[in-house]
Amino acid sequence: MFFKKSNRIQDSIDTLIGADTRIEGNVHFTGGLRVDGVVRGNVTEPNASPSTLILGEKGRIEGAVTASKVVIIGNVVGPVTSGIFIELQATAHITGDVYYKSLEMHTGAVIEGKLVFLGDSAKAALDNNLETNL
Repeated sequence: MFFKKSNRIQDSIDTLIGADTRIEGNVHFTGGLRVDGVVRGNVTEPNASPSTLILGEKGRIEGAVTASKVVIIGNVVGPVTSGIFIELQATAHITGDVYYKSLEMHTGAVIEGKLVFLGDSAKAALDNNLETNL
């Protein structure tokens, strides 16, 4: 496959939420974050620094997910927003809307919600909407 450099996921993981870990509350991160446990709260990156979120196969997030690059293998209950790239692997399951600029969806991935393409103007409107709701 041919990808632009910006569509590659980050090689390094700066933060790991392990399989036996459960976090209740919002998580704000930069760099690379891998979630193999459970997060009950929103998982977001600051707008200034593009970051990568990887949700492992046994991982679960119950809340809004917002990151530049997102790879989902596990389960998300809530909306997912990706400003650059989102990859849904075969075991991914999302209950919520997916907002994307570039999407790769493997056979078997499930989305129970809408797929919304973010053009440049739509992304700016969504950013303003998210800021007022947080």
